[in-house]
Amino acid sequence: MPLPSLPAAGFLNDAGLNRQHVFNLADLPADLVAPLTPAAHERQLILFGHAGRRLWECVQAEGIRTDHPIDEYSVRTVESWLAQTLPTARARFVFPQHSQHIGLQRLGTIAGWHHPSPFMVGIDAVWGSWFAYRVVILTDTALPASLPVDNGYPCAHCADKPCITACPAHALAGGTFNLKACNTGRLAADSACALGCSARRACPVGAEHRYEDSQIRHSAAGSLAMIRRYQDPAAD
Repeated sequence: MPLPSLPAAGFLNDAGLNRQHVFNLADLPADLVAPLTPAAHERQLILFGHAGRRLWECVQAEGIRTDHPIDEYSVRTVESWLAQTLPTARARFVFPQHSQHIGLQRLGTIAGWHHPSPFMVGIDAVWGSWFAYRVVILTDTALPASLPVDNGYPCAHCADKPCITACPAHALAGGTFNLKACNTGRLAADSACALGCSARRACPVGAEHRYEDSQIRHSAAGSLAMIRRYQDPAAD
């Protein structure tokens, strides 16, 4: 029996948003939903993600003219999908534009996408860690709820754990992630991880889906700037 899918999912897949999941708000944990303050008419949450290189190829084809081209492209794509496919639906974007707390990894876990890796990025046995959450909307739709799609947890069967030994800051020593060591290592002069996580690169799972270097550098530059602001708020 085929899994239910979003209408016009092919449009989203072609545009790079090739992971989608429909949740009924009533079926989600109350503490996950509460920060979103859903209106009475909002009955469903739709999570859009991307896996692999296609999304970045689409973003580059449009041209990178802002500081947040992936977010802006993803939102425009979902807006176009809504206009073409569900023109009468009422939809409210709650990620990435707004500040409401979104439990993305919890949503990913319920969807079957997310398993924890030693380097604190979600992973599965098909895509490795090369996927991300891009857009979350609340809607008044009554679409078929998605069934979980779990590709498996590769770390459970990984004996060598190359990600742990690849980290030059020893932030994964003992299999426990040390955020302070990671941040210190990324801020160090001539850091190998400033613009791309060495541990993530060392993971062999889903290597064929690894992002282009330009996407890795783009995303890492944003997180590095956040670390610098956190370490030195006066830097702004």
